Amino acid sequence: MPSEGNKLAELRTVPGLDIVMVPEPREDVRPLPEALIRDCEMFFTTCLPANHEQMSGLRVVQIASVGYSQLFDHRLNERGIRACNALGVQDIPIAEWNVAMMINLKRDMRTMMKNQTDRIWDRDIRFQREISGSTLGIWGYGGIGRQTARLAKTLGLKIHVMTLDGKLENRANCYSVPGTGDAEGVFPDRFFSLEQKKDFLGGLDFLIITIPLTPRTKGIVGEAELNMLPQHACILNPARGPLIQEEALVKALQEKRIAGAALDTHYYYPMPPDHPLWGMDNVIMTPHISGSSGSTRFLERIWDIWVQNVKHYINGEALLNELSPAQINGQ
Repeated sequence: MPSEGNKLAELRTVPGLDIVMVPEPREDVRPLPEALIRDCEMFFTTCLPANHEQMSGLRVVQIASVGYSQLFDHRLNERGIRACNALGVQDIPIAEWNVAMMINLKRDMRTMMKNQTDRIWDRDIRFQREISGSTLGIWGYGGIGRQTARLAKTLGLKIHVMTLDGKLENRANCYSVPGTGDAEGVFPDRFFSLEQKKDFLGGLDFLIITIPLTPRTKGIVGEAELNMLPQHACILNPARGPLIQEEALVKALQEKRIAGAALDTHYYYPMPPDHPLWGMDNVIMTPHISGSSGSTRFLERIWDIWVQNVKHYINGEALLNELSPAQINGQ
């Protein structure tokens, strides 16, 4: 991880710590010198090093992403290693992306920008629509969903939420920026369980996917689910591309069975230039930047989690954003 000066300085004041910064941090998987990592007890990273099995002293991994699929198949549970993710760090920018995309899709901003480039004066009614009064469906109600609901509610949207059991998840020991989110679940107008999926999807103007990608959720939105949406509905995916079945999404958009899509996470990195999604006038694609991980605020927030978790670990307290053994195993 790149350093954040203030938080690194705070960490250095904690007694009994031996802090080692890895030279030239990169967001990829590579081996690190065994002498550097062998005795490491807590590790702050995006991905574990290729030779992580040599980290015999490892007890806690803090990753800098909300998604945690990079931890699957590493036998962390068997090795007695706990793991925490970056839940809460990206709630604000992704929620802002969600609102921006809803407005862009509703007003067909893509065509308006093209008209500007082509010097076309067109005041068509589709450029003058508003999202106020629309029904927003949020599939999953973690930090991103809750902050999105907070913003959307102020804009006059009705909020429907679907969770596994239709209940508000307890988010004790989860990181959040003060003044954000919805700890008490006051913003949704209605909760749905997964068994009520058809009723949930059938009443939406916008659907935002905010669940993690696991083997169980891969492809959870397919042709059947897309057909449950009204024809005028748009789908937004700032979570993970493969949550939506690729072929089914392309077909639904081509056939105008849904009105549009905004996609920040994808099936390929980068998306190949000949992929049909590029050329669709009812699709907005952004290059996985909704979380704004390049901003200084991202670094400040993820280091805030890291410093708090170091202190909690030393004091024997509950860690923030700790993943369950089932989550670490991709279940």
